[in-house]
Amino acid sequence: MRRRSGFGWLELAIGILLMVLGVWVFLESGMALTGMAVIFGLAAAAMGVADIILFIQVERFTGFGPILSLIAGILSVMSGIMLLAYPKAGALALSLLFPIWFIAHCISRLSHLHHIRFIAGQGMYTFTLIINIIGLVLGLLMVFSPLFTLNLIRCFASAYLVLLGIDGVVTAVSRMGRRR
Repeated sequence: MRRRSGFGWLELAIGILLMVLGVWVFLESGMALTGMAVIFGLAAAAMGVADIILFIQVERFTGFGPILSLIAGILSVMSGIMLLAYPKAGALALSLLFPIWFIAHCISRLSHLHHIRFIAGQGMYTFTLIINIIGLVLGLLMVFSPLFTLNLIRCFASAYLVLLGIDGVVTAVSRMGRRR
């Protein structure tokens, strides 16, 4: 029999990666947009894979999975691959893809809030709800003002990546991160 820890290692690793990435993006003020496209391509692909894995795990546990989580995961992976394959075009498209990624990821997380409340409790539910509503607002702000997005993407991106990282770490140490 395999012994399992009460810890979500994948969620912890992704959470720490996102927090480090968020701080690094904020501190590197001279970073080119092309470099950001590559970095965010990696982050989008990793988070997309995590969303797909979450869909599979929830489906295995409950018999059905939140289809929005699967769709958001596929869109995140596709966005990440596009940013990695065409970083120069990605720099231009980042002003549209980045808000779409924010919105898709937040909708995915919001779609399974009832599972989070059931498994991890009210505190994790409230924290996840607040983080994802902030993400939706930021995503909508960026969709409606692409020039604003280009000028402030570094601040939005770093803040949201740190928040997503904190969400991942909190998930890892909560009951939600435990494997069943």
